Amino acid sequence: MKRRHPLLLAAIVAGSVLSSSVVAQEASSLNDYPTVTRAEYIFGCIQVNGNTRLALERCSCSIDVIASILPHDRYVDAETTMSLRMRGGESVSYMQGPEFVAKVKALKLAQVEGELRCF
Repeated sequence: MKRRHPLLLAAIVAGSVLSSSVVAQEASSLNDYPTVTRAEYIFGCIQVNGNTRLALERCSCSIDVIASILPHDRYVDAETTMSLRMRGGESVSYMQGPEFVAKVKALKLAQVEGELRCF
């Protein structure tokens, strides 16, 4: 039976711990949307798409795609911008600036990607 070098074993263990840590970090960054945010999106999406089981599956898929593309803070910024723009008036006219347009465009592109992949 061959004798294993203790440093080699330590390196293997350290490598597996680091790789599992990286995987956990990636998973948490892809799942940074709170449940309530996902539920709100899915609820609205289901209503628009016929209140069916199939709509539930497709809408769940869609928010997962959006979450994989757009970090939660950017999603909230874009959703807030879109909501405030709907009010209209001078008080929100500044939201027509390029930085706000870019935020909304990023969200809309993520939504389109979700539709393409899931519907």
